[in-house]
Amino acid sequence: MTEILLIDDDAELSEMLDEFLAGEGFAVTSVINGEDGVELALSGRFAAVILDIMLPRINGIEVLRRVRANSELPIIMLTARGDDIDRVVGLELGADDYIAKPYYPRELVARLRAVLRRTDSPQRDRPVSLAKLKLDAARRETSWDGRPIDLTVTEFNLLEALMRSGDTVATKDTLSLTALGRARQPYDRSIDVHISNLRLKLHAATAARLTIETVRGVGYRIQVAA
Repeated sequence: MTEILLIDDDAELSEMLDEFLAGEGFAVTSVINGEDGVELALSGRFAAVILDIMLPRINGIEVLRRVRANSELPIIMLTARGDDIDRVVGLELGADDYIAKPYYPRELVARLRAVLRRTDSPQRDRPVSLAKLKLDAARRETSWDGRPIDLTVTEFNLLEALMRSGDTVATKDTLSLTALGRARQPYDRSIDVHISNLRLKLHAATAARLTIETVRGVGYRIQVAA
């Protein structure tokens, strides 16, 4: 069974979700505080993490920060409905997706499976390159002039989609399906936030040789700076 780490201090909700995920083929380990969550998340045991923001000792944002400093483990954030600030901060820090409470367990499972597919699905396409940027889909590796670039799962998928699009503008709807595994919702800024993170990393890694152009109202396109 696929092992999932659930970090949430709501014991009743965790028990319900544990039973539901077990019925869907997942083995769940639950912890109720952020410090234990960080330790377990970095243990190498788990395929993904479901992380609540409101936690004792250290909150979910700090858990995410500490895990992301050491691991690209897929993370889905649980946020309060309408709490856009926490949602955006979580995405900026490298969360792969989010879902607002209260949520339908089936939706959470669908998002969890989408994240895992993006991480584990075999890639048969050949590596792609642009200038000195190389992306190996099979190995899940990206480099500029031989120097590795550390990307989250979602950032990697976005970069691959942009590179394979060439000069064609990749629409936000297409990028959402490709990188997040779900249709884009009205007023959903997830793609914009992930693109912003990816743009910063590429700018630093390539000394501004690569840019991600925003095509207003349509999507994005990756280009070599003149």
